[in-house]
Amino acid sequence: MASESSFDIVSKVDRQEADNALNQAAKEINSRYDFRGTDASIAWSGEAVQMKANSEDRVKAILDVFQSKLVKRGISLKSLEDGEPYPSGKEYRIDASLKEGIDKDNAKKISKIIRDEGPKGVKAQIQGDELRVSSKKRDDLQEVIALLKGQDLEVDLQFTNYR
Repeated sequence: MASESSFDIVSKVDRQEADNALNQAAKEINSRYDFRGTDASIAWSGEAVQMKANSEDRVKAILDVFQSKLVKRGISLKSLEDGEPYPSGKEYRIDASLKEGIDKDNAKKISKIIRDEGPKGVKAQIQGDELRVSSKKRDDLQEVIALLKGQDLEVDLQFTNYR
């Protein structure tokens, strides 16, 4: 068995699940008693999510509702990049976005972890916003996946194209 096995490490967000989470959050905000008459809302603004309310506390509560809906739908909060509340006219807003892809710094950090702590003979190469990990032994690849799942990294990782 001379062929190499490999898999890709990616960081992607299921857009449909994110959209469902946003719609659920909007529904809850519209029906909750503490948001009545506050003009509270959450909606897509291009690729970003925009939350609006008449006070800083309420807009933070909207963010909290949205985060809980994302978690229930299986989307890691590491994928959500939310800003600080800022005043805009008579209301407060928070702009948030969903991060996809592994940036260069995190990719280097992940490949260093694989090099230092992973099994010998495992190679990791950065390809754009993802990493390809390859080895002659499939067991080594399983070890790398277990190793990375145990690490506390800044990005949400998925493992795809396992061959």
